[in-house]
Amino acid sequence: MQKDEGKVTKSPIARRSILAAAGGLALAPLAGALVTKAHAQTTNEQQTTVKGRRMLGSLEVSAIGMGVQNMHRAYPTTIPNRSEMLNIIRTAYDQGVTFFDTAEVYGPHECERILGEAISSFRDQVVITSKFGFDVDFETGERRGGRNSKPDHIKLAVEGMLKRLKTDRIDLLYQHRVDPEVPIEDVAGAVKDLMDEGKVLHWGMSEMGLKTLRRAHAVLPLTAVQSEYSMVWRGPEQEVLATCEELGIGFVPWSPLGVGFLCGAIDERTRFAEGDFRGLTSRYQPENLPNNLALFELVKSWAERKDAQPGQIALAWLMAQKPWIVPIPGTTQMAHMRENVGSTSVEFTSEELAELNTAVRAIKIKGARLPDAVQAMSGVEAPEKS
Repeated sequence: MQKDEGKVTKSPIARRSILAAAGGLALAPLAGALVTKAHAQTTNEQQTTVKGRRMLGSLEVSAIGMGVQNMHRAYPTTIPNRSEMLNIIRTAYDQGVTFFDTAEVYGPHECERILGEAISSFRDQVVITSKFGFDVDFETGERRGGRNSKPDHIKLAVEGMLKRLKTDRIDLLYQHRVDPEVPIEDVAGAVKDLMDEGKVLHWGMSEMGLKTLRRAHAVLPLTAVQSEYSMVWRGPEQEVLATCEELGIGFVPWSPLGVGFLCGAIDERTRFAEGDFRGLTSRYQPENLPNNLALFELVKSWAERKDAQPGQIALAWLMAQKPWIVPIPGTTQMAHMRENVGSTSVEFTSEELAELNTAVRAIKIKGARLPDAVQAMSGVEAPEKS
């Protein structure tokens, strides 16, 4: 469920700018100088690689992953160039990213096809994930509403994933959202059958209730939990992270950059295009943004302090919380991907981290994290098995 962390309808604060906008032949000498500087920056970016690897349970991955969600449509307002999306994924791999996250519902189906095509030449060198759990037509990709984690449905969904991803196994398979009508023991049983067949190697859950997490783990040990977590939304700090640590389960934050907010892509003048879900999220509405922008100002001050980009500070902060946290920022822009990779080189001393944690927690974000209909699917407990 991860977002392109930079696309907005109106974004006065650019995430980065290699060349300043310049018009007219009179600026040609300046443009030439800027091109030279841009080339040097690009060369440095190309040399940036992921620093370190991490363990999600028993699964080893790069310290940062990549979300492949919006590569079919960016915050459903534009359609990215497919060949460029393939290039971004392949370049991410060249720079050390070995953890790629998608789901059947992204597209639906199309983002799995993009990822499968992109990694075909190095499939055995990367870890790929996908997710089941929504009621999606297997042939057309039509979303029929609601959730579906019936065992037979799960198995058919995985068969489709394998074809679209051009692979014989899913390294990490998540239940995207808990089905309120299916006992989690039945879900775990279906996944175990797929593991026995070699079609799934590890499994996890997303945005589940904690009782359901414990029940699932007791039947079939989980490798990872995926939930929203960032400086903007710190809900997992209340109970989820402690539970994961207790059970030895890794944690994968989606939307680690607050859908671009922590990169400076949203300010008090930003208005979203029709179809952009952020326009339905109250924490990014005009009445709440003046308060919430204090968090970005904090991040920006730390970026200046650490000679980094704001988004890199936000990602490095997440990775500093626990050694088994692996964020999966998504993007449809090459420069943003390179910047995300560079976040693994940003380090905090213990004193700096304590200072930053205190400052982050002192800022109270106003507004809900998700639209009500989406929020209602988080924290759901599966029914008891009769």
